Amino acid sequence: MRKMGLYYSVFCIMIAACNSKTPSVNKTLIVKEIEFDGVADFQNVSRLLDEHAETHFIDVLNWDDFQYQPKIGFKIAHCNNQLWLKYEVEEENILAERTEPNSYVFKDSCVEFFFDPMADGNYYNFEINCIGTILLAHGPSRKSRQYASPNTIKDVIKVESSLGAQSFTEKTGGHTWEITIILPAEILAHNPGIKLKGLKSRANFYKCGDATSKRHYLSWNPIGTEKPDFHRPEFFGELIFE
Repeated sequence: MRKMGLYYSVFCIMIAACNSKTPSVNKTLIVKEIEFDGVADFQNVSRLLDEHAETHFIDVLNWDDFQYQPKIGFKIAHCNNQLWLKYEVEEENILAERTEPNSYVFKDSCVEFFFDPMADGNYYNFEINCIGTILLAHGPSRKSRQYASPNTIKDVIKVESSLGAQSFTEKTGGHTWEITIILPAEILAHNPGIKLKGLKSRANFYKCGDATSKRHYLSWNPIGTEKPDFHRPEFFGELIFE
């Protein structure tokens, strides 16, 4: 009877393992520090990222119902307590209807950066459509979010897209675009005085387009949920700042 109980326990563990949606990969990314004393305008930031930062890819298809896979690369670095990001995207269709901060930019052609700076479960969701409209909030879960004020988003974050800033309906036929984002540490308002240098954080990077005709949800680090859900900090990868 003791052996039968042991076999049954092993069998249950094996079944649980097979049914588990927990990804086997937990990526680590080194955020390079760039030393630069000049003007951190878009031209310089874009050039310095190209010269010094490695390209990483948002290429994980987590859900069988959404198999369209645009090509998305991103570069990330920090300099003088600013976080620099550059996304490069190639996709079939593009959409950009939202122009107001904190509007539903995830319905457009959108890239996202979810960042838990202290690795304590409280994260910022930076969501940016392909013309640079930004949604920004903070909290421990999807339902518990505190939104940044539109004025703070406009005044503190700098963003420039190769597609310009004018809205448009969906365009088909294949498109490439890139967007550069400068995030001063002061935008992390729930972590006053934070220093990026030496920080050990958690994050994930995403690409989506809820209202596009080729709906898609891709991530950098795998997500182990039944349905698309980016608000899952337990599936963030590790960011280590030089």
